[in-house]
Amino acid sequence: MRTPALPVLSLSKGLVLASLLLTASVSAQSVPAAPAPADPRFELPATDVGLPGEGTIRRYDWFKNLWRERRTTFAARVQHDQGAIVFLGDSITQGWHDNFDDAFPTLRTANRGIAGDTTRGVLLRLPEDVIALNPAAVVLLIGTNDLDEPGNTPWTIAANFRLILAALKKHNPAMPVVVCHVMPSSPQKNRPAYLIRRVNRLYQEAVADQPQVTMLDTWKLFAGPGNDATLAEFPDLLHPNNDGYAKWAAALRPIFATLGFLERQNDNFTIENDFVSLFNGHDLTGWGCRATTPEDLKSAQGWQSSSADAAAWPVVKEAVTFDGLKASPDGRFVAKNGRLIVTTPTVPRMVQQLWTTREFPQNFVLRLQFRATPNADSGVYLRGPQLQCRDYLLAGPYTKLRHYRPLDWNDLEVTVKDGIARATCNGEVLEEAMPLPATGPIGLEGDMGQMEYRRIRMMDLP
Repeated sequence: MRTPALPVLSLSKGLVLASLLLTASVSAQSVPAAPAPADPRFELPATDVGLPGEGTIRRYDWFKNLWRERRTTFAARVQHDQGAIVFLGDSITQGWHDNFDDAFPTLRTANRGIAGDTTRGVLLRLPEDVIALNPAAVVLLIGTNDLDEPGNTPWTIAANFRLILAALKKHNPAMPVVVCHVMPSSPQKNRPAYLIRRVNRLYQEAVADQPQVTMLDTWKLFAGPGNDATLAEFPDLLHPNNDGYAKWAAALRPIFATLGFLERQNDNFTIENDFVSLFNGHDLTGWGCRATTPEDLKSAQGWQSSSADAAAWPVVKEAVTFDGLKASPDGRFVAKNGRLIVTTPTVPRMVQQLWTTREFPQNFVLRLQFRATPNADSGVYLRGPQLQCRDYLLAGPYTKLRHYRPLDWNDLEVTVKDGIARATCNGEVLEEAMPLPATGPIGLEGDMGQMEYRRIRMMDLP
């Protein structure tokens, strides 16, 4: 069969066709593709109508663009950041960078800060930016930008804060939430100390019935003279510098340890010859609560009747021992990985006491280490009388110590001889001659903040 001849183009027509094809190809490559439409979930709503919460959602052009950009980036990382510890907030959080400057190298973390955000903005973006990650925990710092907007009050800020906590609790009632107090700033930034303190007080009141929430006093941690931020740590009186971030990280680590995210191995410590441990490191055997004494009851009632800031002071009607338990029934005293932890109360202050079941009439040397969160207030009872054990430089009373190590472990040593105690912290004298009764137990107090004790041991003296 004869194959039909193909049509032949003239040379001139062929050149014209080739030219057209080349031009079309070049034109197609030179015209940029139309940008993909923005995901409407990540656009800032044009109005407040129908939105949860109250108060300000910022709508400056720069903020709308940043909101869209950050949230679009967050959406691309939802699967990658599953189960992370989520840091949620504004520019202070965003400014810590995605890796938090390697402050928590062993932890899976996710930064969900957006510069300029407010409590209402956080509430609005909570489902996609945070809850979708199924976080292991949330670290929340928010509220300072609300104060910079007209019409917002501490009460509107606190109302949004309550809604944020409710949404997180609804997602997972057992999920830990670490709430950082709004950090100090300055009246120059429209953030005077009295308003910040009012917000923090309302935050504290909001978590009174929220056992999954731990409050961290990052206001007292940074407040300088006049209760404002210092230029040494907040050069613009609003945002921390590297030193400020390092201090914030140091304040968070003990909380992360208590929650089980850090320091998960037992304390590797060899006790000295002739010393005997009073705490076995893994449960509360040998410890318990004593019945509240009439003297303590009278003291509590007098304090509470005269001051609105008095501590809660639960009454213990009958003595109870905690042998074999890893925590007291209310969770205030916890044994974990070599540490005896006095956990942060949900109310601003709550006085509770843990005692050894033994008494110690002999002369002795007591040694232990303690670590306090910012402004924590605790104490060590010596046969009954209390030696203040606190975050000394912030909470007193020994504010002039030169060797105290804030947010780190400190050595406490007490020598009791013939009814007189001499106490030192890292070698510096706290009490030179503290009178004690003839016998009594050793005790630990909880009041404010978190205090950890470890390596609690005693040696008898002649």
